[in-house]
Amino acid sequence: MLTSNIIILAIIATSIATYISRFMGALTSEKVSAESNIFKWFNCVAYSTLAALLGRMIIFPAGVLAESELITRLIVFFICIAIFIISKKNLVIPTILSAILLSTLNSL
Repeated sequence: MLTSNIIILAIIATSIATYISRFMGALTSEKVSAESNIFKWFNCVAYSTLAALLGRMIIFPAGVLAESELITRLIVFFICIAIFIISKKNLVIPTILSAILLSTLNSL
């Protein structure tokens, strides 16, 4: 009983923290220009975080992805980046293709 109460309190606390930051962002978003240096900095931080997460997933994977070879993951990554650029930044095609390519290359 005590553990479930702690879990519920943790969910409530994290939800409040998340929604307060979103609310504050919505309130202050009108005052930030998309061409300002602070907006560009946040954009760079977001992209660098995404790149770090992708790099970690490819080089140090966890779970089922760890069962595939590094060279297989790199081949799938570079093919999907090329398809992403060729398809005019369409996210659906490379996402579906990555799953198909990875499963195909792993079965060989």
